[in-house]
Amino acid sequence: MTVQNIALLIGIILIIVFFNFFIRIYNKLVMLKNNNEKAFRNIDVILMQRAEEVPELVKIVSKFTEHETAMLTNLTKLRTDFLNAKTVEEKIDNANEFSKSLKSIFSVSENYPTLLSNSNFLELQKRVSQMEDKIADRREFFNDSVNLYNVGIQEFPNFILAKLIGYKTQTLFDVAPEDKKYDGVQL
Repeated sequence: MTVQNIALLIGIILIIVFFNFFIRIYNKLVMLKNNNEKAFRNIDVILMQRAEEVPELVKIVSKFTEHETAMLTNLTKLRTDFLNAKTVEEKIDNANEFSKSLKSIFSVSENYPTLLSNSNFLELQKRVSQMEDKIADRREFFNDSVNLYNVGIQEFPNFILAKLIGYKTQTLFDVAPEDKKYDGVQL
């Protein structure tokens, strides 16, 4: 083999190594960017779920609470009517109505033991808490992804290729002070 052939072979090998090196850097940067976008979209999914689900849960709890309140108000009225009744017939009528209302409450609680406003509130609280935990986890994952991406495009020699293809540093998910204020669930 001549010196020219050896030099040509070494040149081809260096070119292949050089392109392979930049292809690996490029692929790493693309992966980091896509992971960053995916992490943000995951936050969007949970925020959308919260926006759709929590108001529906609140409506359900509110409706049952209204129903429960109406039933208890009716029982209180019937009790008062019974105590204020002047005749035996009025007392019997009120006692019968009171019994019917009690049976109604007992049948609802026996047939639907989970339909108690206290447990509904606890379930609502649990579900909201689970969603908030998921959102916090996804935000943390997003910030990790952004951090890896930013480090990836700032490392040497990655920053050369990142600058050439227009990759810029991303900002971490930061919660504004007004967003940190939480008034709780409004019924």
